[in-house]
Amino acid sequence: MYLNAHTYYSLRYGAMSPKELGQEAKKHGCFRFAITDINTTSACLELLREAPALQINPVFGVDFRNGVEQKFILLARNNKGFEAINTYLSQMLHGEKLFPDDAPVLPDTFTIYPFKKEGFRSLRKNEYLGMRFEDLPQIRLKKLDTSKMVILQPASFRNKRDFNTHRLLRAIDLNSLLSKLPVAEQAKETDVLWTREAFHCKYSEFPDLVENTKGILDACKIAFSYAPDVEPQNQKYYTDSAENDLALLERLCNEGLFYRYPEITEEIYARIYKELDTIKKMGFVSYFLMNWDIVNYARKQGYFYVGRGSGANSVVAYLLRITDVDPIELDLYFERFINLYRTNPPDFDIDFSWRDREDMTRYIFERFDHVALVATYTTFKDRAVIRELGKVFGLPKEEIDRLSKERYNPGN
Repeated sequence: MYLNAHTYYSLRYGAMSPKELGQEAKKHGCFRFAITDINTTSACLELLREAPALQINPVFGVDFRNGVEQKFILLARNNKGFEAINTYLSQMLHGEKLFPDDAPVLPDTFTIYPFKKEGFRSLRKNEYLGMRFEDLPQIRLKKLDTSKMVILQPASFRNKRDFNTHRLLRAIDLNSLLSKLPVAEQAKETDVLWTREAFHCKYSEFPDLVENTKGILDACKIAFSYAPDVEPQNQKYYTDSAENDLALLERLCNEGLFYRYPEITEEIYARIYKELDTIKKMGFVSYFLMNWDIVNYARKQGYFYVGRGSGANSVVAYLLRITDVDPIELDLYFERFINLYRTNPPDFDIDFSWRDREDMTRYIFERFDHVALVATYTTFKDRAVIRELGKVFGLPKEEIDRLSKERYNPGN
């Protein structure tokens, strides 16, 4: 019955991994719930991968907040709604805009507003008011209409330990001493997962809330396939067919051959034929052409770039000017980059100046189909944890330095 569950992808707020959230929900008899991290959907696909093994059926959405101030929650009814939510979220984050009081009208979504004692405007068809347990007396006191209300019990923690971790994370986020952390900047200690029995017991007086919550969860269904036999959505050809792709790659290699090698030997020809044969067999012809297209655009714009990594072991990449290292001169093995027994696809590492990166990204998104950015998350390692916690607890810099260098006796 959760419409507002958080993982540690709610950065410097949540305490559970997606898998841990799923395990905890299942342990409490909750097999269907909404994962709604704060201003991100990063945990959604990770939890979806774990769902079959955990025998759970999660619903996806976003908890939109300005800082810790909750504005509204959007839940996706289906894949189209999930796309709409992500598009809106990206636009707002890239524009560095604050989220408004009123949610946007997006297709195939549900909107849930946190209950406010000062009242609220009329709700649209897909909009609801979320009622925490402590809000329920207001229904009795003001004799409110419950037909557009749902249960909004946040599920952020498993226990007191998770809540304490949350407080530390909030203090780190605000660069504050733990003793001076404002209560308004924290979640409630009661934002833990309940059992199904506890839900029905606490909300038994208000059956509309239970039915509306269940109805929303039942109406939401998102499906992505990870089966190995599913056809990838990557752009299949650079031109319009595999034959034309191969002809173009061979022509570009021939043109690059005279640019790169003033004296062409049999060793060079043999290496090119060997690489082209492997590239063709592995189905990476279009991949080489797309990377050639990217660096070709960069050269036309006068942008400097560096192709590096294991891709520099390829003479074909050298001929296409994706890299500038001669693998024959340096005796670099192409098999380190691509071979018939490698299961992981190869990747080119191409660096651009920060001044040109935005235009290069724009060009790639506009030029090719199904483009996506790969995100990375920087996590706290041992020394960083010690330093951040030292500041939270108000330790002097000298002590933090000593602790971070492990100059202490753990037994004392």
